[in-house]
Amino acid sequence: PSPGAALRRDIMSTPEQQRALPPRAPAEGAEPDPASRYEAVVPHWFYCKVTDSRERWVPFSSQDSERLEEAHGSGRDREDLVVPTSGGRYDVHLQKRQRVAVYWEEEVSEVRRCTWFYKGDKDNKYIPYSETFSEELEEAYRIAVTLDEWKKKLESPSREIIILHNPKLMVHYHPVATSDDWGSTPTEQGRPRTVKRGVENIAAEIPNGEPLQIDHLVFVVHGIGPACDIRFRSIVQCVNDFRNVSLSMLQAHFKKAQEQQQIGRVEFLPVNWHSSLHSTGVDVDLERITLPSINRLRHFINDTILDVFFYNSSTYCQTIVDTVASEMNRLYQLFLQRNPLFKGGVSIAGHSLGSLILFDLLTNQKAAPEEDEHSQEGSRTTSSHRGIKEVKEILKKLELSEYCDVFEKERMDRQALLLCTEENLKEMGIPLGPRMKILHYISSERKMQVCLPCGLCSSRNKPASPLSQVSANYPQLNYKPSIFFAFGSPIGMFLTVRGVKRINPNYSLPTCKGFFNIFHPFDPVAYRIEPMIVPDLEFEPMLLPHHKGRKRMHLELKEGLTRMSVDLKNNLLGSLRVAWQSFTRAPLPAVEAASADGETEAEAGAEKQPEVKPEETPAAVKEETPLINVGRLNGGNRIDYVLQEKPIESFNEYLFALQGHLCYWESEDTVLLVLKEIYQTQGITLDQPLPGGQ
Repeated sequence: PSPGAALRRDIMSTPEQQRALPPRAPAEGAEPDPASRYEAVVPHWFYCKVTDSRERWVPFSSQDSERLEEAHGSGRDREDLVVPTSGGRYDVHLQKRQRVAVYWEEEVSEVRRCTWFYKGDKDNKYIPYSETFSEELEEAYRIAVTLDEWKKKLESPSREIIILHNPKLMVHYHPVATSDDWGSTPTEQGRPRTVKRGVENIAAEIPNGEPLQIDHLVFVVHGIGPACDIRFRSIVQCVNDFRNVSLSMLQAHFKKAQEQQQIGRVEFLPVNWHSSLHSTGVDVDLERITLPSINRLRHFINDTILDVFFYNSSTYCQTIVDTVASEMNRLYQLFLQRNPLFKGGVSIAGHSLGSLILFDLLTNQKAAPEEDEHSQEGSRTTSSHRGIKEVKEILKKLELSEYCDVFEKERMDRQALLLCTEENLKEMGIPLGPRMKILHYISSERKMQVCLPCGLCSSRNKPASPLSQVSANYPQLNYKPSIFFAFGSPIGMFLTVRGVKRINPNYSLPTCKGFFNIFHPFDPVAYRIEPMIVPDLEFEPMLLPHHKGRKRMHLELKEGLTRMSVDLKNNLLGSLRVAWQSFTRAPLPAVEAASADGETEAEAGAEKQPEVKPEETPAAVKEETPLINVGRLNGGNRIDYVLQEKPIESFNEYLFALQGHLCYWESEDTVLLVLKEIYQTQGITLDQPLPGGQ
């Protein structure tokens, strides 16, 4: 007999009950008993997430569940019907009941159409019964409601007992144990499980779902190692957090645009390169030479910190840049296939070493031919004249004006001059003395000029410096990124180590017009970019506005106390100075007059003192940052943005240094800046401008 028949047989065990089905019609004029009204349970779809060998059942969003139920109700699940869920990042194969990741590799999850749930003492959340057993329970419940007969024991095929006391109280007992040598009895089986019918009775946190419209696509590249945050989570999990924060920030700060249906959402997709690098067999080679002592620490170093050394090796650098570029191109093509109506832009974001990889890729991109033509057409007409004029000025400076005609005849501009060797100058007929002067000038210019890799120099020539970036064949991306976001980035440090002294203010990334360097103040890996463009000027990075407006309270308090202490110090110094002057200068008979003059001078001193020493006011007190020209790297806008530390973090900078490097994934302030800049390219602004924002 089927399990359902077994359950029904248990309920309808007496002839009276058997005769009671179908239910008796209510007496004339009597209201039907509400308890006898049976309403079918509303199913909700869940998927099973396995973390550290522990299963956790997670509900799909309401819109995904409705879509799955609609496909299931149509009977099409007998075919291998595929339903996109979670914003199109996962496909559900309805017949197999499997949830499969689309853009990255991930374990396949089990999917279940859930109606009945149970929870034991040790369970944090309700767990759904299997679909077949849920159907049996639902049938038993229907009969009990219809007959209004409760408190019956139902025995499942696995000898588990479910007792339906009433619609609100249903319990599930573990299988009854037989008495053994140890004398265990059924009463020692522990507390029963609570049984609930319908997802509305288990207080499940059902996600709201995501807007269907995607306005912009962002690829996110991770840094060293497979773990991306302090909880050792993967890039996929961290980007999921970033995406979830972005959805809440859109609701909080772009509500008007959402209500007017001007915007949908921004999609963030992770790019994983670590696994490809460590699948080259290098791990086996490292294992062979790794010492056996402090085993865990050495394996941690091999798996994480060595990624930095790999990137500085020409062999593995090629593997890394190939993986990152090909993965971003693959994801872009796949995304367009699945979203054929997508018309938005693409941006890229990198964390830690990932930002350096992206920076090197972007500096080696080639502008589109039509852009080259436009830039070259404008420059061709003037470049030759301007170049020859520059060379004439250089020769005049070197007191070698008589050789201008020789250089003009050879069509020598400044760029060509800096590439000249002694042999070239000999062929041009330049005598030894002038030749030495020109070679000395070329040598000094090469040292002073911007030694940035592959086209970053103002003269657009590759510097022949051993400190420039690792030699690699940098692949081309299939799209032009709108903005490049760097989180906790060591770009500035790596450029300096490569011999770069200064970034040309006129330089911009060939295919990307925007560049934001975002960092936490205690991040030990982060470095600034702007001082490399404007080395002669000291100025603070832009303070990232708090997503709730204003500054964090402890920062305002700190600035207020600093301002107060400066005022007190100035007033006190002024008063002491006046008192000392009156004490040393005034004769004895004129004490009264001196004191009167002293009061006047004290007031004047107190007013003048802040003007005397303005440098004592710290940079943090200054509310308005003066306009600073930081070049074209971010289209003339500021590049460096610093997050506001949390109150607890300000107690000990060293204690929170590691957390500072890994905080960006859940940082509302970081996400809000990313969204603000992305939507600004579409002419959409925040509902309320944040103070301190650009």
